[in-house]
Amino acid sequence: MRSIEEIYQTMLGAFAERAGFLPETGCDLAVRLWAAAAEIQALGIQADWVLDQSFPQTAQGVYLDYHGTMRGLTRTPAAKAVGTLRFTVETAPAMDQTIPAGTVCMTAEETRFQTTESVVLATGSLFAEAPAEAVEAGSGGNVVPGTVTILTGCPVAVTGCVNPGAFSGGRDAEDDAAFRKRILESYQRLPNGANAAWYEQTAMEYPGVAAARAVGRARGIGTVDVYIAAENGLPAAETLTGLQAELQEKREIAVDVEVKAPGVQAVDVEVAVAVKPGADAGRVLALAEGTLTNFFSGRLLGKPVRLAELGSRIYALEGVENYRFFSPAADLAASDTVLPVLGRLQVTEMEA
Repeated sequence: MRSIEEIYQTMLGAFAERAGFLPETGCDLAVRLWAAAAEIQALGIQADWVLDQSFPQTAQGVYLDYHGTMRGLTRTPAAKAVGTLRFTVETAPAMDQTIPAGTVCMTAEETRFQTTESVVLATGSLFAEAPAEAVEAGSGGNVVPGTVTILTGCPVAVTGCVNPGAFSGGRDAEDDAAFRKRILESYQRLPNGANAAWYEQTAMEYPGVAAARAVGRARGIGTVDVYIAAENGLPAAETLTGLQAELQEKREIAVDVEVKAPGVQAVDVEVAVAVKPGADAGRVLALAEGTLTNFFSGRLLGKPVRLAELGSRIYALEGVENYRFFSPAADLAASDTVLPVLGRLQVTEMEA
């Protein structure tokens, strides 16, 4: 893009060629030419921006959404992490105590979670557990066990809280890079109502599906198996039956289609992390543990698990100086019918 000065000098040259003289600097005509040069540059910038939004390779934001709509694709929305909160008391109550829905607890980093149902702390019990979800949607709600420990509003008699298991299933809204990749793939693998791309695209548009893989001739000629995964792992039974009914209605004639949950392959991860001098080792190790936990989501269906990718995520964390994997010993190959899930996770501080 030419600068205003370059455009202005071009206009001065064109004027001098035709008029036989250059206008004096600061005269009315020179000011007018400078203003015109500024407007011409603005028009050029606008034209470049319009050109960028005209193609999915360079479009951004809502304009990329328009390209997706033309391909029958929509951006995956953000989702809240879900899990369980355990409320404890020091002394067993003499009568039932209700812990209402909407009770909020949070982590030390102030990530908040709230109960989604009321539960009763029964007489003589020291704890009660309630289903809960992150207050805000996004991957930030995926936390490891034992990190939600702060009560923001204490129910009667309750003295403590904790999440006995991880909160999972939270995801950020699909960003431009990921959505652009899906749009471009839809051009490379054109769905025609009968191929694997069509089955996968249709499955991905179904609520609760984070990844899908179609396998042709899975049970012989004329059969298609569609494997799906939810954001937090295996799909719910109602998701399987609902998608089965939808594909049964839309499938081509004489095709036997089945929607299935994938097999799972547990991946044990053991890694030592070197912490930078001055960094909080406990916080760095917790970040590494959370990063590895969040990596193993339903979106891994049909994808490999590469040590290089795991390592790059750890190395990018603030406070990490180095790392060393002890397990897995090698990359895990991809399979359309297998979902890699996190097995045993051990994150330790690397000895100096």
